[in-house]
Amino acid sequence: QGAALLRTTCGTPNYVAPEVLSHKGYDGALADTWSCGVILYVLLAGYLPFDEVDLTTLYGKIESAEYSFPAVFPSGAKSLIRRILDPSPDTRIRIEEIRKDEWFKKNYEPVRELENEEVNLDDVNAAFDDPEEDNQHTFDDEAGPLTLNAFDLIILSQGLNLSALFDRRQDYGKLQNRFLSRKPANVILSSMEVVAQSMGFKTHIRNYKMRVEGPNANKTSHLTIMLQIFEVAPSIFMVELERSAGDTSEYNKFVNNYCSKLDDIIWKVSAEKGKSRTSRLSKR
Repeated sequence: QGAALLRTTCGTPNYVAPEVLSHKGYDGALADTWSCGVILYVLLAGYLPFDEVDLTTLYGKIESAEYSFPAVFPSGAKSLIRRILDPSPDTRIRIEEIRKDEWFKKNYEPVRELENEEVNLDDVNAAFDDPEEDNQHTFDDEAGPLTLNAFDLIILSQGLNLSALFDRRQDYGKLQNRFLSRKPANVILSSMEVVAQSMGFKTHIRNYKMRVEGPNANKTSHLTIMLQIFEVAPSIFMVELERSAGDTSEYNKFVNNYCSKLDDIIWKVSAEKGKSRTSRLSKR
């Protein structure tokens, strides 16, 4: 049995099972079950159950399974996730048991294998291949930014608190790496590209998504950031930034610097509310 244990420490830190961090060997299937539990939590909550700035604190919370549930979580989901995110692999629920769970079985349809399914390799290459040229554009004027509905916004807002999404009084670095703009989508995209290039980064654009990549400020490592524009209301757009590669601290520095240079397109909701209130008081 010992020979069957895996010993390579691998995986995205936030999704790794406690036994993987122990360096004593682990059962791959049980470790994957833990990771599936983290994914299920993210799908339901919109954020990670274990998410800390430093790895030491993160690993400590993973090893003790220290997390909490939002109030909106279904009781059945809570019960199942507790059994999946069990820090002891010996007592952790198995896949066979998950399939029998009452909450899991509700509206569950097993995936059917398709015979003679044709795969379009052009679609695969378009999704995964890197552009050959720097600052490449692939743009469809007729296809606007993706539109987010109210549910999407709730899922995106941390702890189901929408004020964090729209309040611009906070520092850029403390935000959830999103900002709002009332400028046209093409103006937002153009401004983001110009600023990124002025900072020495390469840009690759496909419709209303942009990949920014290049060395960090100290030129000691590579940084890759994905940006996407969403329409959240008529003439109101949200830009989301996400780190794809590179050090977290360097990414945070980039966000602070980058957003400060985009100040002319960022909609400061709180500032407008303050002006409106001052105007009403003066009229009285």
